[in-house]
Amino acid sequence: MQPFEALKKAREQSLDLVEIAPTAQPPVCKIMDYGKFLYQQNKRAHDAKKHQHSIVVKEVKFRPNVDEHDYEFKKNHAIRFLEQGDKVKAVVEFRGREMTHQELGREVLSRLVTELVSYGAVENRPRMEGRFFVAIIAPLKKAPAKPAKQPKAAAPAGSGAAPAAPAPPAPEAPAQNS
Repeated sequence: MQPFEALKKAREQSLDLVEIAPTAQPPVCKIMDYGKFLYQQNKRAHDAKKHQHSIVVKEVKFRPNVDEHDYEFKKNHAIRFLEQGDKVKAVVEFRGREMTHQELGREVLSRLVTELVSYGAVENRPRMEGRFFVAIIAPLKKAPAKPAKQPKAAAPAGSGAAPAAPAPPAPEAPAQNS
C-alpha cells in the first residue's frame, strides 16, 4: 500500500500510522493508537520491575576482641538478614596496634562463617582490605515449594475399590497467653 493511502486510512479510523520495521523493503507500518501502545508498554515495564527483588548487602561489624554477647547479638542480626534474602558483609575492624594480631580477626570471621553455614554460603572468602578483614555471605537458594498432594476422589460404589480411610485429625497447637 502506498504511504499516502495508509495515512488516509489511519486518519479515517482516527488512529496513528506507526513504522514497525524501517529497514525492511518495503518498510513495514501498522495502524494503531500509539498513545495506548506506549501506555501499555510502560505498564508492562512497571509490572516487571515490581516483581524484581534487588539484592541488598547488609554489613555486620566486629572488633578482634569482641565480647561473647556482642558476637552472638551481631551473629543473630546476620542470620536475620540472610533469612530475609539479603547478603551479609561481615567486617572485622582493626585499630592501631590491633593490626599486629590479625589472627584474632581471622578467628572471629572463621567462627562466624562456620556458624552461618546452615543459613548462607560464603561468596567471598575472608580477606584483608586495608585495616578491615572482610567476608561476604550470600543466602542459600530456597528450593521451590512442592505442591500439596490432592486427595483422590472416592471410587463410586460397586467399583470394587475399598473406600479411603479418613485422615487423622491434626494436632492442636497449645494456647498461648498474651
